[in-house]
Amino acid sequence: MNGSVSGGASSSRERVLARVRRALADVPRDERPRDVGVERGYLRVHGDRTAEQTVDLLAENLADYRALVHRVDAAGLPRLLKRLLAAHGSRSVLVPPGLPSEWLAAADPAVVPDREADTAYELDTVDSVVTGCAVAIAETGTIVLDGGPDQGRRRITLVPDHHICVVRVPDQVVRSVPQALERLDPGRPQTWISGPSATSDIELNRVEGVHGPRTLEVILVGGGSERQAPSVR
Repeated sequence: MNGSVSGGASSSRERVLARVRRALADVPRDERPRDVGVERGYLRVHGDRTAEQTVDLLAENLADYRALVHRVDAAGLPRLLKRLLAAHGSRSVLVPPGLPSEWLAAADPAVVPDREADTAYELDTVDSVVTGCAVAIAETGTIVLDGGPDQGRRRITLVPDHHICVVRVPDQVVRSVPQALERLDPGRPQTWISGPSATSDIELNRVEGVHGPRTLEVILVGGGSERQAPSVR
């Protein structure tokens, strides 16, 4: 029985490899994938939206994924961060090395700098983390981090239970995934976030905070006065 299964698997493997070899028969041996342009006929964006409509779509989709979304102007950002941290009961807040110092100038919690020596257990004792982002995708409600100075290492946004992410609008907002990929460096570590960490068991019971923050708050910083966008828990 085992020999039969093994032989069948080997035969299937050889058939697949033979097809690959035939497909590559006329490809020069020194050719690399980047040497050949690939025509991409799919839609890069869906619909025609203004910058303001794109930001509105981002806020709507973030809320659909149970992120808490807020809007504020640059002057009101420190006050909003202070209020959100107080509402969460945070006594400590972790910050990446390049986070603008004025963002947390009004905050009460103890500011904890990110240190490479910190273990996951030590990071788990921090109440909140505040970061910037690399880009935000409106059509999917996704925040992308790439380890930039205002975002820090991946683990600091995966271990603490409360993540506040600041997005500059409209500069950091794109409409679609293809547009986001054009802005991102594939050589950098990337974390794609659509709402707080969540999973479901076989009975579809939703459990949050299993492999990341239980609470994600996104602040869209642009012009105008402070206002909170619709949010869903």
